[in-house]
Amino acid sequence: MVHDTRRSLARKSLPCACLLLALSAMAPLLHAGDDFMRWLDELREEAAGQGISQTTLDAALADVRPLERVIELDRRQPEFTETFWNYLDKRVTAGRIHKGRQLLARHRALLGEVERKFGVPPRYLVAFWGLETNFGAYLGSFPTVDALVTLAFDPRRGEFFRAQALDALRIIDQGHVAAENMKGSWAGAIGQLQFLPSTFLANALDGNGDGKKDVWRNLHDVFHSGGNYLQNIGWRRGERWGREVLLPANFPWEDARLDFRKPLAYWSAQGVRRADGSPLPVADMSGAIVLPQGHDGPAFLVYGNFDVIMKWNRSIHYALSVGILADRIAGGGRVLHGRGADNRRLTRQLTQELQQRLNARGFDAGDPDGIPGRLTRKAVRAYQLQARLPADGHPSVALLEHLRQAGVTPSAPF
Repeated sequence: MVHDTRRSLARKSLPCACLLLALSAMAPLLHAGDDFMRWLDELREEAAGQGISQTTLDAALADVRPLERVIELDRRQPEFTETFWNYLDKRVTAGRIHKGRQLLARHRALLGEVERKFGVPPRYLVAFWGLETNFGAYLGSFPTVDALVTLAFDPRRGEFFRAQALDALRIIDQGHVAAENMKGSWAGAIGQLQFLPSTFLANALDGNGDGKKDVWRNLHDVFHSGGNYLQNIGWRRGERWGREVLLPANFPWEDARLDFRKPLAYWSAQGVRRADGSPLPVADMSGAIVLPQGHDGPAFLVYGNFDVIMKWNRSIHYALSVGILADRIAGGGRVLHGRGADNRRLTRQLTQELQQRLNARGFDAGDPDGIPGRLTRKAVRAYQLQARLPADGHPSVALLEHLRQAGVTPSAPF
């Protein structure tokens, strides 16, 4: 999905404590009543003031209602709770690689046309397509306006999703899709590449000149829109996303972070090699080292186009999966190293405990929200340095166990 949120494909039940948290988060929606109707009237007025027709508003908002399932999914996004290996193995499968190769061959002429216009190689568009909707097989079943209205009414990210809801109404008003046919993900993403409404309005193209921007059914529009979007957010022609690498035994783990970017010559001098042990290429490019499952897991040297993929979906797991799937579709091999890493899942509840314990020891992990963001990783790295652990900044069950053994009790419950 093209957005700053994440999409959940998980179907397993939450542990009891997490379920209680999810139900507590849904309580305002379960008892919205008159407050929701007043809020919806204000949204109608705002939309009308922006020129959206009464016909569209009546068609899209007449029966709109909050969807508790949307809030539940918003609170259990897999990019935050799955290990890298579990995330990758569910998405970069043998079946998806095989299907991707078939579709790349079938649509080679169209994809080649898109590459000439926008500089995006076919394997990447096919990889996005495969990860977002399984190559168009599943576009989502949530009524888009209902989902966006639900997230807009929820105070957590209401302002962002209110703007998306208004943009969805604008798309309907422009005649690209009927209100009753506008369905997609729980977070409001639409079409075969799962654009959020704002992304659609800024980047969708009429790829075959028929006067429509049909990102639901027309692959000319789908691929041209995807190529246009990637170009607009900075895709670099002729560069790959990154590659798996081997790190030397004395590698300074604190240098493995996205904001520590150095030329390839620097990494070569530090002893970084390709995954097969051969030297890095000689090229005028810079990259950063990413350790998605800590120092015992695989290591990747990522370049500028990895940052572009992160603008599509701000998840390192997702961005790595796009790059790896693209490489596999093009005939590349699997990830070679790091399978022995601790693969225990750090749930949202356990992440909250980790954050609380770090805060209790004076390391600022931010609000204990169960999401391991920038502050949490910075706090993890600082604690690891103090405790003389490999300072990879990776939140893990093993690190939580280390904090528990340190014996400081958080002031907040977990």
